[in-house]
This record gives sequence, C-alpha cells and structure tokens, in this order.
Amino acid sequence: MEPSSSCSSPEENAYDGEEWLLELDDEFCLLDGEVGKRLNQMVPTPHIPRINGEIPSVDEAISDHQRLLERLQLYELVELKVPGDGNCQFRAISDQFYRTPEHHKFVRLQIINQLRSHPEFYEGYVPMNYGEYLKKLSRTGEWGDHVTLQAAADTYGVKIFVITSFKDTCYIEILPSAQKSKRVICLSFWAEVHYNSIYPKGELPALETKKKRRWWHFGNRH
Repeated sequence: MEPSSSCSSPEENAYDGEEWLLELDDEFCLLDGEVGKRLNQMVPTPHIPRINGEIPSVDEAISDHQRLLERLQLYELVELKVPGDGNCQFRAISDQFYRTPEHHKFVRLQIINQLRSHPEFYEGYVPMNYGEYLKKLSRTGEWGDHVTLQAAADTYGVKIFVITSFKDTCYIEILPSAQKSKRVICLSFWAEVHYNSIYPKGELPALETKKKRRWWHFGNRH
C-alpha cells in the first residue's frame, strides 16, 4: 500500500513531549529531483554510521569550507544557512522537510524515537553506553552525527544526499531501510563543524529571522 503523502507542518509547541506521525508531502519532489540529477553526476561514498570526530583547527576548517563551496558551485547548488547552535543537522533536515528550519525539535524527537525503538540497528556504531548516547542526543543543542542521519533516513523512509568538505569524500548517499516517500533530502556537511540545507542555484527561499544571527561557530559540542 502506498503511504499517505498529506503533510501538515507541526506547530512549534504542539508536539513538545508528544508523538506525531510525520507524513511527507511529495509537493517538492521536482525540486528534490533537480538536486538529485546534479549529484548523480558524482559517485557516492557508501555511508557508514558513526559519531562525530574531532573538531578541526581553524585553518583546516577554513580550507575545508572553501573546498565545500567549490563543490557546490561546480554543480550549481547553494546552501540555506541555518544557525550553528548545536541543532544545525536537525534544522537543516527540518528545512528540507518543511521548508523551515524551525521544527528542529520535532525532527530531533522523531529521530530519538527511532534510535530508542530499534537499538539493534544503531548501537553497534556507538562506542559508548547506548542509553547515555540517547540521553545526550535528546538535549536541544546537542550535535547530530552520521548515526542520527541514518536514523532520519530510516524514520521518514527517504534518501539523504550529503555533500561534504572532506578531501576523500565528496558525496554520501544514505539509503533508508524502507522507502516511504519520493522525497530526497539534500544537505551539506562542512568538516565536523556544520550542516546546511541544499537547493539548486536560483531556488533558494528567503529565510526570515527576527534578528541577524551567526550561523556557525567553533567550540565545544557540549
């Protein structure tokens, strides 16, 4: 049976502590597909779920960021920059789902529920006590990793494409355990520092904010 594709974006406070069924709208499939066509020109690196590595030095991060920008420019893609407040992965995924990064708490909740419900799929990739890992990730402001990306793909049944800044890894394709939607989620990953949401050049939506905010920073993840 085909999954329902009627999507209603949740209110910011409506889902706090509650479980919601997320159903994705296929309205943006054409936009997703345009990014996908450009990324299909590259050979993806197989995805291996892992927790975050060491934060690079400032010089390394600047070099990595320039490499990422050059890759995006080559394929005529642009970033919608989300704040670097520790929630950037969840904000970027929220923007891809809902065309707003503001439902990051809801996205985090769904991913944590997936990780908690199916530890057999993920705990082997986590080199620490799995319960402590889930407790840490449940906190707003805690950085997501490649384990949470796999859980996101599995939760929503979508492919996730990630353009990285790494020298030896240009493009990662994360496949869901079972596909539930035609949507494709497209992110950029700058070293171990920051995630953003990706669009074709010329299709970047305006991101309304109440005040100007820095969208990335270096510092302790905790």
